[in-house]
Amino acid sequence: MGNILILEETTKKPLTLMGQRAGVCWGGNITDPEKNYKRGLDCLESGHGRVMEYVNVEMVLDGYSARVIREWYTHIGGAPTRLQASTRYIKYDNFEYIVPERIKKNEEAYKRYTDMMDNISDTCKYLEEELNIPREDAAMLLPLGMSTKVVDKRNLRNLVDMSHQRLCNRAYWEYRVLFNDICKALSEVSGEWKYIVDNYFVPKCDISGVCTEKKSCGRKPKKEEIS
Repeated sequence: MGNILILEETTKKPLTLMGQRAGVCWGGNITDPEKNYKRGLDCLESGHGRVMEYVNVEMVLDGYSARVIREWYTHIGGAPTRLQASTRYIKYDNFEYIVPERIKKNEEAYKRYTDMMDNISDTCKYLEEELNIPREDAAMLLPLGMSTKVVDKRNLRNLVDMSHQRLCNRAYWEYRVLFNDICKALSEVSGEWKYIVDNYFVPKCDISGVCTEKKSCGRKPKKEEIS
C-alpha cells in the first residue's frame, strides 16, 4: 500500500545507545560497545523503559490515507513531531487515494467509489483553473481517503507503546498495515532493531496475557474467562 522511508537521523544501534546512556548514570564503562549492548538489553528485559526515549526514529510515511494519519497523530507522548503534505500548496488534481480491499472485491462498489474520486478530482481542477478559486479553498473537497505524505519524528518508547494498541486485531485495518510496514522497515536498519521489533513490538494481549477488548478476536482468552 504505502512506503516507509527510515531517515538517516534514526538511531542505528538502539540497544547499544540505551546501554551507553544508562551506563553514564550507573558509573559503568561506556567506551565498550559490547558492554553497552548488554546493558541496553538488560534495561529492556528489566522494564526500565525510560532509556527508550533516547532512541530517535525519523521516517517518511508515504502513500497512506489522510484518515489513518489523523489517527497516527492521536498517539502523542515522548515529544513526537511531524509535518504533513500541504493542501494549500500541492496541486491535488488527479490525486492518489486508498481503496479498501472490501470495496475492491465488489465490482459495483469499486466503480462508484472510483467514479466519486474522479469527480472530486475533476471538480478541484475546474474550481482552480476555470473559476480561479484558491487552491486552499478547492482542497476542502478532498476526502480522508486521499493518500498523503508525512515526515515523522518520535522515540522508541512511544513506538513500543503504540504497537501494543495498533497491532491488536481490533485496530483499524489500515493502521495495522501502516504499523507492520514500520516494523519491517525498522527491522532492516540493523540486527538490534530487528531484535527490538520481534520482541517488543507486540499487541497488548501479549503483555497482559488476556484480551482486554469488549469484542475479542479470540487470540487470547478474556480476563473473565480465566478468573
